[in-house]
Amino acid sequence: MTKKRIIYIIGFMGSGKSTAGKKLAASMGWKFTDLDRKIEETEGKTIPQIFATEGEEKFREAEARVLRNLESSTDTVISTGGGAPCHGDNMDFMLRTGLTIYLKLTPDQLTTRLLESSGERPLIKNIDDKKLPGFIKEKLAQREKWYNKANIIMEGINLDMNLLRSLIRSASTF
Repeated sequence: MTKKRIIYIIGFMGSGKSTAGKKLAASMGWKFTDLDRKIEETEGKTIPQIFATEGEEKFREAEARVLRNLESSTDTVISTGGGAPCHGDNMDFMLRTGLTIYLKLTPDQLTTRLLESSGERPLIKNIDDKKLPGFIKEKLAQREKWYNKANIIMEGINLDMNLLRSLIRSASTF
């Protein structure tokens, strides 16, 4: 039996992981899975509900459990939540089990995107718009030590799918 291949799309919230993951999977004829949607299905609650009723620590435990239990009978692109690589040994797990792609954006690019959707995101829903740029800059600086371990680092704005597919094909693990 041929080993099924997995590509993990990682990056800060608002970096376009789900959008890029769907496009990449479709262009390669692979399955697409959104880790956050799988967590919601497994837990029977939305991500904001989990944060509100059980807190971030319980969410991170569920995230790690669901990540490890994802099974697929076909090659799969998985978009993760922004914090997934940064908790426990999730990043090491992803590096062992697949190819990781970091969609890199600047704090200013992320701020622009997140100002449009902050109400939906538990980590920033209570942060004033004027304080959001500082929060993003600080949180991104904390998380980049994990993000930068990715096999492939791509500019997230105007993502070049042809270049990305070429880099995937040339990756030694694939």
